[in-house]
Amino acid sequence: MREQSVQKEHTEEQSVAKGFAVLSAAGIIVKLLSLLYIPFLLSIIGEEGNGIYAAAYQVYVLIYAISNSGMPVALSKLVSELIAVGNYKDAVRSFKIARFLLLVIGVVMAAVMFFTAYPISRMMHYEKSHMAILALSPTLLFTSVASAYRGYFQGRGNMTPTAVSQIIEQVVNTIFTLVFAAAFLRFGVEAACAGGTVGTSLGALAAAVFLVWYHNNRGKMRIPSEYRFKKTERYSYSQLVKRIIAYSVPIALSIGLQYTGNLIDVSVTKARLLAAGFADETASEMYSFLYKYQQLLNAPIAVVASLGSTILPAVSAAVALRNKRLVKSRVDFAFRLCFMVTIPSAVGFSVLSGPIYRLLRYGQGSYLMMYGSAAVILMAIVQIQTSILQGSGKFYPVTFNLVLGIIGKIVTNYILIGIPEININGAIIGSVVSYCIPIALNGMLIRKRLKIRTRLPGLALKPAAAAGVMGAGVYALYRIFAGALFFLKNAYLANALATLVSIATGALIYAAVLLALKGLSREELDMLPGRIAARLPESVLKYIQ
Repeated sequence: MREQSVQKEHTEEQSVAKGFAVLSAAGIIVKLLSLLYIPFLLSIIGEEGNGIYAAAYQVYVLIYAISNSGMPVALSKLVSELIAVGNYKDAVRSFKIARFLLLVIGVVMAAVMFFTAYPISRMMHYEKSHMAILALSPTLLFTSVASAYRGYFQGRGNMTPTAVSQIIEQVVNTIFTLVFAAAFLRFGVEAACAGGTVGTSLGALAAAVFLVWYHNNRGKMRIPSEYRFKKTERYSYSQLVKRIIAYSVPIALSIGLQYTGNLIDVSVTKARLLAAGFADETASEMYSFLYKYQQLLNAPIAVVASLGSTILPAVSAAVALRNKRLVKSRVDFAFRLCFMVTIPSAVGFSVLSGPIYRLLRYGQGSYLMMYGSAAVILMAIVQIQTSILQGSGKFYPVTFNLVLGIIGKIVTNYILIGIPEININGAIIGSVVSYCIPIALNGMLIRKRLKIRTRLPGLALKPAAAAGVMGAGVYALYRIFAGALFFLKNAYLANALATLVSIATGALIYAAVLLALKGLSREELDMLPGRIAARLPESVLKYIQ
């Protein structure tokens, strides 16, 4: 029995790894597309326009978080819990209830965003963004539909439809953002920014259409034969609605408060830059620098977000089964993967900040990445802690911890950004403060409520050592290649080649050192496609624990 239990847990961990691999691959593709189209958008609307566009997008993200963040996660958690105990019929009923509720919420919030666009833009000191906010409002209806299906499939452990829909959404978004921004530019930069947001709406519509099609043709749930006649505790519609609301409200509150803090921070940042003596256009350009830096950080964070989406229902299922050992295993697994992704990303961003900005044609602002890349590690830890605590049902305490972090960020930014010599650099320090506060409080909560100890420094040690070696190697390689390619008359081409070769070689160095330190486990190996894993030589496999 002991061996069977261990084998079952290992199999379940493998499914978590596979789900994470699918979502993270999609996340990487999506973020690459979102990074690559920014220089094209910049060439159309300029730095000031990018600041206007970013401000409008912060409004959309806030209202999206309020309307779409809680219920899909709650649905994922509830479906995974019901399936874990064999209650497949109520899992399907929960999906239908959540889908209807999300559709209603989407219609209401789209109307709210449309009719409050101008007062919100004035509140943020970005009156020029009100047209873009108006144009973004229909997107909420489409994302609400898509969110219902994504939460349902993730609760079932099927990450493929979510991954494919995300790629479809970003491809359509990228194409039509540039097309409509260019088409509307003749009417002014404000109209161009509004035109660019049309791509977001069309991308969300395409994703929703795909998910509905997938569900109707390939994604309907089949009850395993062993559960068809098994008696399980059933729930009424009102009980399922209450459970969905009980789960979704604190999650929506948690994420909504984070984005409310971000929106307030946009206003505070602009106001404090103006107070420091910078002109309005210069302040918008500086905020554009910050937005580009945040977009780059979001690339590795997309992988961590995929891990969070996968680990939350996995932890929920383990808690529903009252399997403390499995909870501990999944928590440690999540943090190991978190550090394996974010630590080398932070080192690489810092060492190659200038070359990466030149490669992507991002213009100015690379100094923010050089000094602030470590924030990606802290951001990722908070995301994983939040998913773990929400998966175990600790909704309100984690929300309170996040709010304290937001308050710390706003206060820090208010003080530091208003100092002319620090200006926009103060936002980096504010971000660090906003993550350190919930990290400390969440850590205590996990130890106290879940009765498990996770030693983050120990889990981070091997990835950090490998990333340190990689950073030194990448820095030296870039200098060597950049110098060797001086004969190329095209400076952009020389930098691009040197940067790409350095990044590729750095990834190999990191993997080699991590293997030498025995920092990879069988669970991480399970994330690789079967054909690749099967072809790994014994000389490599012997270093995997």
